[in-house]
Amino acid sequence: MDFSCLNWAGLGIGICTFLIIGLFHPLVIKGEYYFGLKINIAFAIVGVITAIAALLVDSLFFSALLAVISFSSFWGVKEVYDQQERVRKGWFPANPKRKKNNDK
Repeated sequence: MDFSCLNWAGLGIGICTFLIIGLFHPLVIKGEYYFGLKINIAFAIVGVITAIAALLVDSLFFSALLAVISFSSFWGVKEVYDQQERVRKGWFPANPKRKKNNDK
C-alpha cells in the first residue's frame, strides 16, 4: 500500500490538538497555584496573539494549530476560576505562600 497519497495533515492536527490540550491542563493548575487569578491576563494575551497569528499564517496546518492554542488559552481563563474553586473545596493544594485575598 502506498502511504504517500494519504493526507496526514488532519491526523497531525489531531495529535497536536491532543498534546496542546494536555499541556494546558497543568499550565492552569500551576498558574493558579503560583499566580492566582492574575494568570488570566497571560492566558488572555496569549489567546489574542495566537488568534491574530492564526489569521495571518498562510499554512492551513499551522493556522489550525495556532487557533487551537488560542482557544485553549481562552478556555484556560475560565478554567483558572474553576481551579480556584477546586482549591477552595480542597481537591487541590493551596499555595501557602499566597494570602487568600491576594489574588484579586
